[in-house]
Amino acid sequence: MRIFDPHIHMTSRTTDDYQRMYAAGVRAITEPAFWLGQPRTNVGSFVDYFDGLLGWERFRAAQFGIRHHCTIALNPKEANDPRCHGVLEVLPRYLAKDGVVAVGEVGFDSMTDDEEKVFLRQLELAGEHDLPVLVHTPHRDKAAGTRRTLELVAASGLPPERVLVDHLNETTVGMVADSGCWMGFSIYPDTKMDEHRMVRILADRGLERMIVNSAADWGHSDPLKTVKTGRAMLAEGFSADDVDTVLWQNPVEFYGQSGRLLLDEVDLAGTGGRAATFEGNSILRGQRPDPAEA
Repeated sequence: MRIFDPHIHMTSRTTDDYQRMYAAGVRAITEPAFWLGQPRTNVGSFVDYFDGLLGWERFRAAQFGIRHHCTIALNPKEANDPRCHGVLEVLPRYLAKDGVVAVGEVGFDSMTDDEEKVFLRQLELAGEHDLPVLVHTPHRDKAAGTRRTLELVAASGLPPERVLVDHLNETTVGMVADSGCWMGFSIYPDTKMDEHRMVRILADRGLERMIVNSAADWGHSDPLKTVKTGRAMLAEGFSADDVDTVLWQNPVEFYGQSGRLLLDEVDLAGTGGRAATFEGNSILRGQRPDPAEA
């Protein structure tokens, strides 16, 4: 089973997670820029964070045999803080960089006027930079937020096939399917979808434009929810090719629209000697990274 986790926040995770992910079949990921839990109070803190996504985190993933990509944006929650609005002025220089495969996460948190203004501007930036868009739908009043999201996407003129609307569930998947946008599902304990509900949606609606991610972050989450969804699919009669479509081919097709995906095998010999050779799904048969150097 090969896996591309198209939405995971590895800045919040440990090197042990990278090891477990590789052993489970994860070979590529996309890390969206998001809220870190502690409010940021100035543009400079975003600049440092974006630089980390494009530099250190990409290198850290490669040490464990995983290709790292990211999406860059001012996230919906912090769009409500006027101290952060200057981030919109620095985004163009980041959206032009290698490794950035979409604008995101953008969208709504509390559905405020400021969130909508920032969302609209970042949809414009996606068009200007010829990048796909990753959209966050709100945790509260999700149906209304998703409906307004689709209205703004349609008004932006962006082709729907270049938009991934994420964090969907049974109540919102239908309207996104009808819109022509890609449908994203976060398999995340307690607060979002689980793998068994996901399998029922796939059985009902098919595999086209379906994206499954773990959205693992600093909360109660699981970076192996992608592989657990694949196993649940197999247990319910889906084929290995079906699993490959959902867990690899679909995210590759969506993010491949950026023209910036790197999916060749990582040359572990070129990672500074911090990771040893992998054999199949056995992990790290040599020197482990020194945590003091991480």
